[in-house]
Amino acid sequence: MEMDQIILEKNVPCTVRDGTTLYADIYRPNREGSFPILLTRLPYSKDDPFYSHRYLDTNRIVQHGYVIIIQDVRGRFESEGEFQPFKNEAHDGYDTVEWAATLPYSSGKVGMFGLSYYGFTQLLAARKRPPHLKAIFPAMTLNDLQRNMIYQDGALKVASIKTWTLESIVPNLLKRKYTTQRTYEDKLQQWLTEMNHIDKSFREVPVLNWKVLEEFSVADYFFKHLSLYPDDKEWDETSITKHYQNINIPAYHLAGWYDNFLKSTIENFQYMNQKTNQVQKLMIGPWTHGDFSSTAGDRYFGNHASEDFLAGKEDLTTLHIRWFDYWLKEKETGIKQEAPIKIFVMGINEWRDEYEWPLARTSYVPYYFHSNGNANSRFGDGSLSTEAPNNEPEDTFIHNPDHPVPTQGGQTLYHGVHTSGPRDQRYVEEREDVLVYTSAPLTEPLEVTGPIKVKLWAKSDAKDTDFTAKLIDVHPDQTAYNLTDGIVRAKYRNGTKEEKELNEEIICYEIDLWATSNVFLSGHAIRVEIASSNHPRFDVNPNTGTTLKNTKQTQTATQTIFHNKEFPSHIELPIV
Repeated sequence: MEMDQIILEKNVPCTVRDGTTLYADIYRPNREGSFPILLTRLPYSKDDPFYSHRYLDTNRIVQHGYVIIIQDVRGRFESEGEFQPFKNEAHDGYDTVEWAATLPYSSGKVGMFGLSYYGFTQLLAARKRPPHLKAIFPAMTLNDLQRNMIYQDGALKVASIKTWTLESIVPNLLKRKYTTQRTYEDKLQQWLTEMNHIDKSFREVPVLNWKVLEEFSVADYFFKHLSLYPDDKEWDETSITKHYQNINIPAYHLAGWYDNFLKSTIENFQYMNQKTNQVQKLMIGPWTHGDFSSTAGDRYFGNHASEDFLAGKEDLTTLHIRWFDYWLKEKETGIKQEAPIKIFVMGINEWRDEYEWPLARTSYVPYYFHSNGNANSRFGDGSLSTEAPNNEPEDTFIHNPDHPVPTQGGQTLYHGVHTSGPRDQRYVEEREDVLVYTSAPLTEPLEVTGPIKVKLWAKSDAKDTDFTAKLIDVHPDQTAYNLTDGIVRAKYRNGTKEEKELNEEIICYEIDLWATSNVFLSGHAIRVEIASSNHPRFDVNPNTGTTLKNTKQTQTATQTIFHNKEFPSHIELPIV
């Protein structure tokens, strides 16, 4: 049938305000009429189906009466200009939306979709308020380049930023720079060798002396971003955190409990809900970054957890169609009347509707750390309970930056999704530099849903150091699956303002563990790990007062964790 045919127009030019031409592929129905536009703008090649279509059946969307536009952002693949992550996406996004609205087959209504980088291109464009942009669907994305993608609470997300730069960005930049075929092939072979040994690059210090990137002479933004001060005004071009009131547009936010952008996606929903008068929706599944399957890490959550059976009733493409049908076609699809929040509760593995975040019925309960001074490793005497400590000896461990605690799953993003999600933590918990506090087995199920933080009273003999925390569900067979974790760098414990060097004083550190939703079943136990490194997810603190961005010098630190009446270290759990 004619209506089932799709017209594909390749490399359609759009010239933005400064004269740069960006190129897009356009998929549209092969029939007369005007159609709403669904636009995505990405740096990973509009020609690559894995990235440009990825988690959606865009052909089905076109057949449903939409025009799909997939555009290479500035400086990537077919588009002109120089690539600087997110720097130009607000203005380029505005101009592209308004250009799309004028196309001869356009109804004049434009929506945007996409995840990760091309989730943020939607929000940055919406920040500039293009008149024809009517709704967006940002998935698993950030709200601030500095605080979400490069750093987390002061620590450099070294594996993530290096993997993204080398794996996703460098190859096309090499092709654009080295136009002689022989030179390009040599560079590509060098790139391939480096990718095969990227783990080695995670350990390479100083981080700012990344030799292979210096030799390639591309992606200079890597060195620039790592050299910027936290309060540099340039960061504002790649952030929306101060501009939520301008993003006055209906948005459906899609998140994963094990996604590296979980916190920022939740924040986008919360602040757009608070500061605009437009409908906001949020869905959080048991997913890792860009992977909406029923399996994450070492755990299987059931077919109903996958993109094919969202909330047990529809696939992800259908959800997009219902969302955009309402806002761009004015069809009554029932989506506006649905609960604003849908979450997947792990443990019982069920979808549930909610009406606010955090949940109003939550009780924030402190679970205190206890020991006789020997909580080191899971073989120690650390315990966890709601009973406040009295007089207990402190726990100590040695943080050796040259032998960091290895990353084992979590909300990570490097090596694809193969390093992320829930993983058995027991081998990590055999280390003496990991303190382990475990509750007694539960006699009845306990639901933990919402934001989580650790309040840790600690001192260090270092000038600066890190503390990490991890929440774990211990099964009856003793497998220990991580739920969420966090880090704090002492120097930035109160935000981006740099604090003075430590002087062996006792400080209360607040460690943000983001959020989760999990029912600890009867017979399971709640566990918290405390350490001072999580590498290569985060760079290692050398304990010298500087960072490994600039130096190779390290020294060990003696860390002391207090849990007594005066300094009651604990994790605060949102009990539902």
